[in-house]
Amino acid sequence: MFTALHTRSIAAMAAAGTFLSSGVGWAQGTPATNGAAPAAPAPMAAPMAAPAADTLTAPLAAPDAAAGAAAGLDHMTAATAILPHDLSPWGMFMAASPVVQAVMIGLALASVATWTIFLAKSLELSKAKRKARASLAALEQARSLTQAAESIGFEKTPATAFLRAVIAEAHQSADAPSQDGLKERAASRLERIEAAEGRRMMRGTGVLASIGSTAPFVGLFGTVWGIMVSFIGIAKSQTTNLAVVAPGIAEALLATAIGLVAAIPAVVIYNGFARSIGGYRAQLGDSSAAVLRLLSRDMDRRALPRAVSKAAE
Repeated sequence: MFTALHTRSIAAMAAAGTFLSSGVGWAQGTPATNGAAPAAPAPMAAPMAAPAADTLTAPLAAPDAAAGAAAGLDHMTAATAILPHDLSPWGMFMAASPVVQAVMIGLALASVATWTIFLAKSLELSKAKRKARASLAALEQARSLTQAAESIGFEKTPATAFLRAVIAEAHQSADAPSQDGLKERAASRLERIEAAEGRRMMRGTGVLASIGSTAPFVGLFGTVWGIMVSFIGIAKSQTTNLAVVAPGIAEALLATAIGLVAAIPAVVIYNGFARSIGGYRAQLGDSSAAVLRLLSRDMDRRALPRAVSKAAE
């Protein structure tokens, strides 16, 4: 019995060897010699197991990368679409919100008003100073009020107004028992005329002061509003990309720049006019003092005009 079992075991091992050799030959592409070759695909399971894992992971990774790239392109496209085509001052003005546009327009009009007042007031002040110098020279050369009135003529100048006021006061005080208070009354009239002429020359410069003091704050309001709109855009787009919000911030800062452009010239021009008008009022003071000297001379000579002359009409 032992011999029979041993013989069967040897036969089984031989059959297994033959089966394995035939399977290897089939896998290498060589035909098997026995009829067991069609059953050989079983050994292919081991070599095919490793590529199967790689084949499953590779297709999963590729779609994720493609989706990320597509999302990045979408964000870039959205940012490019949000950016305005023209980043010049005019382009930023056209792309700004209506409130910021209104602020910019108001500041531009204020700047136009500043330069208009500068041109008009410069011409007026230059002409007034030239007439004041000529009138002062005529008053200095005159020997009496009547001669000064004839020398200056009928032109409407502050010096003419001074002479009219003094001659009128002398005529009204002609029947006074004493002439001691005539100079004080005449000086009071001249002071009021001088103050009125200074106020007339200062007319319009208050607008410059208002523009110079308020334009920066108006521009700052436009900037704050524009930045607020930009932050609202950040919240809606749910992105912190600087390229998306930078144009809105630039448009907002443009309002502050225009405010400074309107305010700085207004302040400089107002200060220049204040100094120039101060000099003009000093010329008026000199003319007033010259008229009072002529009045004093006529009082000492007892040659005060008894009637209102044509210069005092």
